[in-house]
Amino acid sequence: MYFDVAMPLTLFAVTVVSLFLNRKVERKLKSTFEEREFRIRDVILLVVSISVMVSLIVLIPQMFLMIMFLFSYSVLLFIFTYLFSDFGTMRAKTFVSLFLVAFFTVATFSLINFGVNAISAYGALTLYSLFGLTFLALLYEETRTHTGERWYLAVLPPTFFLCLYIFFRMTPLWFPYLLNLFGALFSILIVVYMSSLFTWKTFLFFTSVLTSVDVILVLVTGSMVSASQHVSSLRLPILMSMPTVPAILTRFGALYVSLGLGDFFFAGLIATQSQKRFGDRFAVLSIIVMSISFFLFEAFMLNYEWRALPGTVMIVAGWIPLILWKKSVSRRR
Repeated sequence: MYFDVAMPLTLFAVTVVSLFLNRKVERKLKSTFEEREFRIRDVILLVVSISVMVSLIVLIPQMFLMIMFLFSYSVLLFIFTYLFSDFGTMRAKTFVSLFLVAFFTVATFSLINFGVNAISAYGALTLYSLFGLTFLALLYEETRTHTGERWYLAVLPPTFFLCLYIFFRMTPLWFPYLLNLFGALFSILIVVYMSSLFTWKTFLFFTSVLTSVDVILVLVTGSMVSASQHVSSLRLPILMSMPTVPAILTRFGALYVSLGLGDFFFAGLIATQSQKRFGDRFAVLSIIVMSISFFLFEAFMLNYEWRALPGTVMIVAGWIPLILWKKSVSRRR
């Protein structure tokens, strides 16, 4: 019997981090959005947009997709960093110092391990240049007196991400390590960014409609599978790919299991909304049962050689019995 614990544990870990990070930053995000919340029609437009995008993505040139996703990820990183860049001087110095170390380490590592070729040389030169500019930001922080957000701190994460992708996406450094790292990061940020916009009513509507659409796109039209294959060659962090644990060997080597960021967002949204409605314990319990449900569905796929199943179904199938049990207990009281 084949089974895998790597992806269910990854789903559990990313969702837990999303849950507790959301609790810390939700108040500030709500004030940023001026307490705005999705209405039913907004949810319908969101799901329709997702469906159309997935259905048509195979017709979009890969270069355009690359630019679109890189721009979206960069904006997301910039916005989050900028919103929370009004911290104290010591934290700002620590933040800048981390990127100083990152720029220098990756540049040196690339020259040592990937040899002196055009791509690694340009990448190292770019990163060393960014190291110098970041050092200037550190010096400026010494003399800065006013408080508020810092744009020069907000540009560091997206710049680092773009450099890593442009110069190192075809190296072993990117896949699977950095790809999964950025995949987890973007999953968490999307959950935190979007969860404050949902009420319990719109969340339930979104969950049911998105699950239905996912079933159609995966099992009926196959658009989701085609879209994933079309974009996967770009090595963009739109999904996370993990080798199975224990390892499953095929004629092509070790088997990898992939899960899209949309599914991580789906699980994170369920967890955050459960926390708002029923508290931390129920939210953590929800994450546990969703991870177990995913584990069982994944084992079914591995043993019966199913190519793909809707990730939303694999996740929500564990949560539905739990929420029904919670409702029944509440009624008895």
